[in-house]
Amino acid sequence: MTGTAFLGALAIMLAGAIAGTSLLRRAWALKAGKSLWRRGGLALLCITLLWPAWVLGEARGPFMALTLICVVALCVIASGYTYRPAKANKAIREGLAPEPAERASSAWRTTLRWSLAGPIGMVAALGLGISYATWAPGEIQTRLLIGGLIVPLAWGGAMAWTLADSRILRATAVLVGTAVIGVGAAMLKGLA
Repeated sequence: MTGTAFLGALAIMLAGAIAGTSLLRRAWALKAGKSLWRRGGLALLCITLLWPAWVLGEARGPFMALTLICVVALCVIASGYTYRPAKANKAIREGLAPEPAERASSAWRTTLRWSLAGPIGMVAALGLGISYATWAPGEIQTRLLIGGLIVPLAWGGAMAWTLADSRILRATAVLVGTAVIGVGAAMLKGLA
């Protein structure tokens, strides 16, 4: 494919993405008669996504079209951005989500929260990852990779939950139990 043909295909994909996302944006803004605009926008986006497979290749064409559609959709949505200053109205504030529970500040609670979010949460996450790597079926490389990916996700979840939960003893019991069960299950079988 020549350079001008490639640029022409990109221009057609860009035009289709702009037209399709604009039709969907219009359907979103209307109060009635949305279905015609929605169908037209979705059909145009589907055509824009599928036809490049024949022109640019079955892997490269849809990939480029999907990338262009995402970027154009972001630009179309951002074009309707309006800045509204915040209102300091108490009635509006009442409708929002309540603030987190007020906690009594003490040295033992702070120390326990820190240790739960840090080392205990890390041991629980490691226990989950290692027990997955030992017990899951499949090749050892795949199990080790997925087990390694579980650890930061579980540790982040343990941190977020520990710092957000008002009942610190419940978080302690769950994380210590998870660490004991995860490490115990990994020790039962071994990595063989």
